[in-house]
Amino acid sequence: MRHFKNIIIGFGKAGKTLAGSLTSHGEEVLLIEKDPMMYGGTCINIACLPTKNLVINSQRGVKYEEAFEIKEAMTAKLRNKNYHKVADQDLATVLDASAEFIDDKIIKVTDESGTEELTFDRLFINTGAESNVPNIDGLKIDDKIFTSTEMLAKKELAKNLVILGGGPIGLEFASMYAGFGSKVTVIEPMPSILGRFEPEIAQAAKADMEADGVTFMLKSSLTKVEETEAGLNLTVKTEDGVKDLQADAMLVSVGRHPATAALHLEKTSLEVGQRGEIVVNDKLETSVPNIYAMGDVAGSLQFTYISLDDWRIMDNQLFGDKTRTKKNRPVFANSIFIKPAISSAGLTESELKAQGKAYKVLTMPAAGVPKAQVIGNPRGSYKALIDPETHEILGATIYAEEAYETINVITLAMQHHLKAEDLRDQIYAHPTMTEALNDLFKF
Repeated sequence: MRHFKNIIIGFGKAGKTLAGSLTSHGEEVLLIEKDPMMYGGTCINIACLPTKNLVINSQRGVKYEEAFEIKEAMTAKLRNKNYHKVADQDLATVLDASAEFIDDKIIKVTDESGTEELTFDRLFINTGAESNVPNIDGLKIDDKIFTSTEMLAKKELAKNLVILGGGPIGLEFASMYAGFGSKVTVIEPMPSILGRFEPEIAQAAKADMEADGVTFMLKSSLTKVEETEAGLNLTVKTEDGVKDLQADAMLVSVGRHPATAALHLEKTSLEVGQRGEIVVNDKLETSVPNIYAMGDVAGSLQFTYISLDDWRIMDNQLFGDKTRTKKNRPVFANSIFIKPAISSAGLTESELKAQGKAYKVLTMPAAGVPKAQVIGNPRGSYKALIDPETHEILGATIYAEEAYETINVITLAMQHHLKAEDLRDQIYAHPTMTEALNDLFKF
C-alpha cells in the first residue's frame, strides 16, 4: 500500500493551486483527477471561461460553429497548461483515476490498470459541484436534453431552445443563444428573475433580454417531457393554465450540488451538510483530522474566485501565520454575464431595511457614461447604497457594460472602508466605464 504525505482529490482551482504551494515547500503531493478533460477544474473547462468566450463571440456576431471551435481551442490550451503546471513539478504526481474512501485513513483509486489502496498524512477534497436534474416525468439527460456541461459540448446550434431555470447560468445561456440567433424560452417558477439583485435592475435586465428575443414564462413549472422525432414536447403549468411548448433542445439549469456521491463518504466519519456539502470549519478542516475540503464541495459559494480564496486560507493555515479564515474573507462581487453584465457587491436595499440600517441611495443611468456610447450599448444603470453618516459604501449594483471590471474598484473601496467621495474624486482613465464613479458618488 503506497503512502503519500499529501493527496488532493480533484484538479479544481483550489486543488491545483495548493499542489503548487505544497511542492514549493518541498512536500510531495499526489493530485487525483478522474477526467483528463477536467484538468484545471470546472471554470476552465465547462463553466466560466468557455461560457464567457461564447457570450463575447455571440455579441461580436461570430457564427455559432466558429465560436464553438474558438472555445474548444481555448479550453484545450488552458487544460494543457494547467496539467503541466502541476505534472512538471518534481514532487508532484498527477493520477488519472477515480477515488473513493475505504475509511478515514485509506482511499481506493481505480484506473485502467486496476485498483490500488493509498494512505496519506493529509488529504484535501476539491471535487467541485455538478448539475441538479429534477425529477420530472420524461426528463432525462440525453442528446436533446442537456445540463450546462453537455450544452457546451454541443457542436450544432439549437434553433429552438427551452431553458429550465432563470438563474445566473440559465440567463447567461439565454443571452448567449439569443445572440447566436436561437429562439429562446426560459421557464422559471419564481415571479421574477434575479431575485437576489435590486428589483428595478432585475426588471430592466428582463426587459432588455426580451427585446433581444428571449421569452420568459414566469410563475411556471415544467411537468412533463415527451421526446419526438422532431424534438421535444414540453408540458408547462402556468398561471393561465397548461401550455405545450415545442423545442429541439432543452437546457436544465436549476442549480448545482456538491459532487460527493462517488467518494462514498458514508464509509467515513466526515460530516455532511443538508445540501450534500462536506462540513468544514472556518479553517476548512473537516470532522476528520488531517482531511480538508475546499471550494464548491465544501459548501463555499460556487465561484472560482472563492475556491481560489479557499486555497489562500489553506495555504496560510499550512505555511503562514494561520490568520486567514472564512470569517475574514475579503469583500467580493457577483457577476452575471448577460448583455450588458450585472455585477453586485455588499447589501441590497431590502437587506438593509431588514437590518434596520440607515442608508442613502445613489443612482445614475449607464447612458450618462461616455464609454457606453462609444461601445454602442447605453443600457442599464448604476446604484450604490452608502452610510449617511460615515459615507462608507454598503452595497452596489451595476447593470452596464464592463460592470464586472468597475465593481472591483468598489469592492476594494468597501474592503478598506474608503468613503464614497474617495471614489468620486479619483481620476480615472478616459474613456472608461469606471468614470461613472465620478458621477455616481456625487451627493
